[in-house]
Amino acid sequence: MNLATAWAAVDDRAAGDFWCALEDRQPGLLPHCDAPLFFAALGSLLADDGDPASRAALLTVLARAYRLYGLLPHAAAVGDVLLATIRRHAHPLWNPALTEAGHRAAGRATQAIRCAAGGVGDGPAWWPAQVVDHDRPSPGIAILTVRPWRRLPHHPGQAIPVCTPRLPRQWRWLSPANAPRPDGTVELHVRAVPAGAVSHRLVHEVRPDELIWLGPPCDTGLGLDPARPDDLLLVAGGTGLAPLRALVEQLAAAPDGRRVTLIVGARSFTDLYDPVTLDKLQCAHDWLTVVPAFSSDPCAEPVEQGDALTMALRHYRVGQDIYLCGPPAMVTRARCRLHALGIPAEHIHLPESFTH
Repeated sequence: MNLATAWAAVDDRAAGDFWCALEDRQPGLLPHCDAPLFFAALGSLLADDGDPASRAALLTVLARAYRLYGLLPHAAAVGDVLLATIRRHAHPLWNPALTEAGHRAAGRATQAIRCAAGGVGDGPAWWPAQVVDHDRPSPGIAILTVRPWRRLPHHPGQAIPVCTPRLPRQWRWLSPANAPRPDGTVELHVRAVPAGAVSHRLVHEVRPDELIWLGPPCDTGLGLDPARPDDLLLVAGGTGLAPLRALVEQLAAAPDGRRVTLIVGARSFTDLYDPVTLDKLQCAHDWLTVVPAFSSDPCAEPVEQGDALTMALRHYRVGQDIYLCGPPAMVTRARCRLHALGIPAEHIHLPESFTH
């Protein structure tokens, strides 16, 4: 048995024992109400499922929590209490070899949190958010509108860690599809993927009035640079549309003379999940052109047939800034093709690999 197996055998109710043991050792260190989510995140980081994006999300949330509650000077003690709680609740599966492995893992986790804490800033570690609307515009995709209990300070192009109480040990990255709104709501686009336990629940199980948690917003390389007034070519694949639509909303709120072409990639017309919103944006703003790109739809018009990247290169004009977001394979292909065409690196904006 390895550490991940031991962690999987621990009931989430062990968080209460963890908090009591930590309170006995360091009174007042961690609020009781935040102990379950903190315990779930720290235990998952310790077990480490090998997914870089998951690890980055956990580190972002935990580093904020450590800064918020002043836990960094006590990080070693927190790790010891966590490991003791896992050992106690995984019994009789635990063995002496796991104790040594656990201490090494706790040391690595503590060091990673210390390093991450310098770059996450201050503020809440997570925002409870109520699901106010859950729409299923096409099979396997959901549009969730959530209202955080406190305003989430996000900017277009950023990504946020998201967690559902249905799977409190797992955090996944999603990009808000909107610029900040007066009512504080955040729109999230989610595609259920075969191995995605969190995405499956967000798409197929979560319902209005449920709570989810949102972590601290993080830059991904897709934010607009106000010092660069170049026209924009935005290229979206699947739910990669979300952060790019947020950029369009940002410009709609304060037009600056830039012309924007938005390429929206989908396999077929039925996979184009947000056409009404896109039509409204295009009708309202003469500087915006929306171009669908259908990779597998024989009924599409010839000018609409092709994958999103190929379609984008047909519309590319020298001097445009290119923002692209989509599945990892699409991003990888784009990086190679755009550089091979000699497009200057400063004009190419792709999401950081840990978020998509």
